[in-house]
Amino acid sequence: GMRERLAVVWYFIRARYLQHFRTRKALRSYQKQRVLRQLAYLKKHSPYFKGISVHSFEDFRKLPLMNKEFMMEHFNALNSVGIDRDEALSLAIDGEKQREFSGKLRGISVGLSSGTSGARGLFLVSDRERALWAGTVLAKFLPKGKLFGHRIAFFLRADNNLYETIDSKLIRFRYFDLLRDMGENLSELAAYRPSLLVAPPSALLCIARAIERGELNIRPEKVISVAEVLRAEDAAYLKAQFGLQVIHQAYQCTEGFLGYVCECGNFHLNEELVLIEREYLDETRFVPIVTDFTRQSQPIVRYRLNDILVEKRGHCPCGNPATLIRYIEGREDDIFYFAGIRQKEVAVFPDFISRCVIYAEGVKNYKVVQDGRAHVTVFLERESSDTAAQIRREFARLAEKMKFHCPELAFAPYVPDFQRKMKRVERKIGS
Repeated sequence: GMRERLAVVWYFIRARYLQHFRTRKALRSYQKQRVLRQLAYLKKHSPYFKGISVHSFEDFRKLPLMNKEFMMEHFNALNSVGIDRDEALSLAIDGEKQREFSGKLRGISVGLSSGTSGARGLFLVSDRERALWAGTVLAKFLPKGKLFGHRIAFFLRADNNLYETIDSKLIRFRYFDLLRDMGENLSELAAYRPSLLVAPPSALLCIARAIERGELNIRPEKVISVAEVLRAEDAAYLKAQFGLQVIHQAYQCTEGFLGYVCECGNFHLNEELVLIEREYLDETRFVPIVTDFTRQSQPIVRYRLNDILVEKRGHCPCGNPATLIRYIEGREDDIFYFAGIRQKEVAVFPDFISRCVIYAEGVKNYKVVQDGRAHVTVFLERESSDTAAQIRREFARLAEKMKFHCPELAFAPYVPDFQRKMKRVERKIGS
């Protein structure tokens, strides 16, 4: 209603114009203060946190880590709005089945996170948090100078109240369901003529191919990639088809709106909303541990994601002192492991795997799956014997360089699947 619209506007103004930190130090002290304030709030309202005393930032750093399993197991004690897990789960599952997403429990929206890890998660969002999400996303992505009259097209796998928030005379907001026929979506998209297009890379690539084939004529001012990892080679293709300098990204998951690409094309973590601790895997790669100090209904406190982020040194000309990342590399559980020549096992990061494929000529759509200890299947859209030979050469080269026994490679046709999150590199090994 009206109150929520006003809230969206307030959070928009705050994120866009008021919340600017000049230095890293100012940002850090703000974060520490907000984290302690959040824990004081949770101590009052969340049964789980009632027994936990945090008096200093050092105390906070000693709290146990959370993950999805932990969150689901302690769901009832953790949330601060007295919602029961089984009740919430059945509401969310009914919503998914009927494609009807207006269900709320005691004023709180309930959603299911599909999770690339396969484990289902539940998330809760209050109206205030929804307004905060919408206001912040708009503040980060609406073009400078032009705030109104936008038509935003949003492609998502499951709707949720979260995304229905913004629809007014000033900004039109249209949701496209990825589980519907893609052909129908495309013809509706053509009629809608979006000025902002927000979608996962898998859908953006599908839209870009339709543009390339001359079947679709849209000219969005901004394209924002969400929900899946956007690989550099896909971004390059999208820039060419949409005629844009930058493909923006929102690093958004059920754990919060964690990062975005600024006007300069650099990827920042959203450190004015979340505190991110880093667990390093090597010199530049780390796994983020997230504490969201804006969300109160469902505590996200030292929540360990299984994403691999690659950090970037230096300062951004846009002036935001928040941490820069080069890219999100993928999931920790999608690191491939092969038998080593000098040691038992060698871990190969997803980035190295995708490079073996994209260095080959003519690769458009692909997926690489480790499906055995010494077996990898490469799915390609259309392969020539030449492409396969090139990919085999690249794998052999990588194996030699990293000292592991080269796996056996098999090739199969690539078929896009909008039911699941797109992963270019995936490890699937039955134990």
